[in-house]
Amino acid sequence: MNMLSKSKTTSMNTFKLNFAPHLGMFKNHAGSDPIDQLNFMADQGFSAFEDNGMKGRSVETQKKMAETMAKRNMTMGVFVAHKIYWQEPNLASGNKEKREEFLSQIRSSVEVAKRVNAKWMTVVPGHVDLRQNMSYQTEHVIETLKQASAILEPHNLTMVLEPLNFRNHPGLFLSESPQAYQICKAVDSPACKILFDIYHQQIQEGNLIPNIEQCWDEIAYFQIGDNPGRNEPTTGEINYKNVFKFIHSKGYTGILGMEHGNSIKGKEGEEKVIDAYRETSNF
Repeated sequence: MNMLSKSKTTSMNTFKLNFAPHLGMFKNHAGSDPIDQLNFMADQGFSAFEDNGMKGRSVETQKKMAETMAKRNMTMGVFVAHKIYWQEPNLASGNKEKREEFLSQIRSSVEVAKRVNAKWMTVVPGHVDLRQNMSYQTEHVIETLKQASAILEPHNLTMVLEPLNFRNHPGLFLSESPQAYQICKAVDSPACKILFDIYHQQIQEGNLIPNIEQCWDEIAYFQIGDNPGRNEPTTGEINYKNVFKFIHSKGYTGILGMEHGNSIKGKEGEEKVIDAYRETSNF
């Protein structure tokens, strides 16, 4: 295994793309403290970080993490912007109370984004409404996202819509990249774009590079995980070296979130994750 570097200086990106680990991914090397984990990530050459649960952390912790990321020249990736309805419809229903609940949570996420220097936040429109035609549901979602975009636009923030696969998350309204593309085109705002999760879309629809190509002008963020297993690249069926090469060839300068597990436990597994990204960046 490669010797893992340690430094206290501003970090340089080891990789050709801006890969973003999450807390816990390197806890056996870095310990449980979030600041120590961020410094470890930066020491390995990671130039970004994502944290689904950032909104739930204390203001003090958020500020400390933001200070560390700024010091280490790391870009903050996504956090989850709102309560996700996994088993009942909210945005698809058109229910005005559910809509206002969502919009209120988007407003509060603006403050979190400012505090941690985030540009992107994840949005999942929730469960389908089995009592309504899909076209009506789509219009309800579009209208809500237009109103949310009006909240975000003045702050130059972007919500990224994440289609999720049918196997891990059955019954959700948003599952496919063409569907997300159509919705973003209808909302027509720089504040509403696509989070293309390569793991989810491999299961849901495959045809990864052509779908990325067709969605390109609406994609603002990627997430990573191999299939099967949802672990680091090189552990499953996805040819990540080719996928990364394509994304790089398009001139992408955004973030690719490492939203996956480690295939092996302990320090060895953490080193394997780092090696996997070095290998798949070697194109």
